[in-house]
Amino acid sequence: MTDLISYLPHVNACLNSASAILLFSGYLSIRRHNVKAHRNFQVSAFVVSTIFLISYLVYHFNHGATRFTGQGLARPIYFTILTTHTILAIVIVPLILITFYRALRADFERHRRIARITLPLWLYVSVTGVIVYLMLYQIYPS
Repeated sequence: MTDLISYLPHVNACLNSASAILLFSGYLSIRRHNVKAHRNFQVSAFVVSTIFLISYLVYHFNHGATRFTGQGLARPIYFTILTTHTILAIVIVPLILITFYRALRADFERHRRIARITLPLWLYVSVTGVIVYLMLYQIYPS
């Protein structure tokens, strides 16, 4: 089981990357007025992000925190990214749920209004999640 747990940060980075790609693809689809593709990409991003969250919680429940070992300028950069990522990761959950709820109810005017806030924040959380992973496990591994 510990071997499986040790792979979860890598899996989580892949899930965050997939989420960002799906979100951006959904954005491009709706810009092209392809509502069906937009819906499919956004639902897929939601599913992938949910799997990520479950995997993230399992990992940290079993492993705990991982210390950042970088020094010098890397430290304030890492902790700035981590802090903004963490705060927005908490904020984004209700925004995603509200955005999806409005789409499901076909309240597209209000859906559009909140999606303009939700999308960039969700993308930021997904991309900075990958950056945190790279800095923690690839660039400055412990």
